[in-house]
Amino acid sequence: MNPLVDIRRFDQSLWLDFISRKVLQNGELKARIDHDALRGVTSNPAIFEKAIGGSADYDDTIKAQAQQGKSAEDIYVGLAVADVQAACDLFKGLYDSHDNSSDGYVSLEVSPKLAHDTEGTIAEGRQLWQDVSRPNVMIKVPATLEGLPAIRTLISEGINVNVTLIFGLDRYKAVTEAFIAGLEDRVNAGHSLEHIDSVASFFLSRIDVLIDPQLEKIAAEGGEKGQLAQSLVGEVAIASAKQAYQLYKEIFAGPRWQALADKGANTQRLLWASTGNKNPKYDDLKYVEGLIGPKTVDTVPVETMDIFKQRGKSANTLEQGLDHAQQVLRDLPKVGIDLNAQTEQLEKEGVQKFIEPFGKLIDSVEKKRQAAVGEAKQPA
Repeated sequence: MNPLVDIRRFDQSLWLDFISRKVLQNGELKARIDHDALRGVTSNPAIFEKAIGGSADYDDTIKAQAQQGKSAEDIYVGLAVADVQAACDLFKGLYDSHDNSSDGYVSLEVSPKLAHDTEGTIAEGRQLWQDVSRPNVMIKVPATLEGLPAIRTLISEGINVNVTLIFGLDRYKAVTEAFIAGLEDRVNAGHSLEHIDSVASFFLSRIDVLIDPQLEKIAAEGGEKGQLAQSLVGEVAIASAKQAYQLYKEIFAGPRWQALADKGANTQRLLWASTGNKNPKYDDLKYVEGLIGPKTVDTVPVETMDIFKQRGKSANTLEQGLDHAQQVLRDLPKVGIDLNAQTEQLEKEGVQKFIEPFGKLIDSVEKKRQAAVGEAKQPA
């Protein structure tokens, strides 16, 4: 059996961390939906920079809109919205089916420049929701301190939210609180909770990329502390994710949550993000095969999805080795590593890693825009 299809036995959904006009138009995305049980798509500024800046697929549209006097940012938003609308339409059948109501989503991110601007995030989230005008779009909002009240507000207004750039357990808990409070605000305003969905995107490989070299340095110093550090190399991201899932089970239980569930609320599923392996020492499927479990989403790059299709193994692994995972998190302070400080650094870096490609993307569109305007001004 196709492992991409087989993973559905464990109630995990695979979403593709990629979008481009090419895969929308050549049938590739539809084929993945039809044959590989693909159940959603995520995008970010880096993905659009690669799609728009790295190809000529959008040049005719850029030219036409440039000659209408639109700015580079307005042109980008128009291109992204059109792609997301087309992808939402491809997933509409999945979204509409009764047993699959938690899937069929396509995510579109607010500008990364708004990561520390609550009101700006709310305004852009509302605008993108209105522009895409599809029930199965999710607006991506970063899990910064300033993003939390924006998440609460957007949820209260019935806007689906993909909360991105979660690295730590404390911030994850704050994200779930923003989601639940947003639902409660909505109930108090007399509105329905049906058809509101959210995911909490917990980033994985970047955790190990930051922490492994520190552990290896301590390990090289030898002694008991060195031995302990060596045992933690490559373990922290998976341990954090497994602990996040235990928190998920605790948070979405009990009377407070049940009161919302009785009114039709869906839980905010954990989504495993940054699942492409960045360390050649590790198996390419480390962050996929190690975290398969119910009511979760794994968003994977094209390359990782294709590798999983070739040789992936499906098993309910998310709650295996929980004692070990908890021990890993307890042992980190013993070797002098403060996980909270590390995850704060990762959040700052994560925001910057989206701001930089967003800047490149706008620069690329601006060059094409100027070329089109210059061409239009030339005498016949």
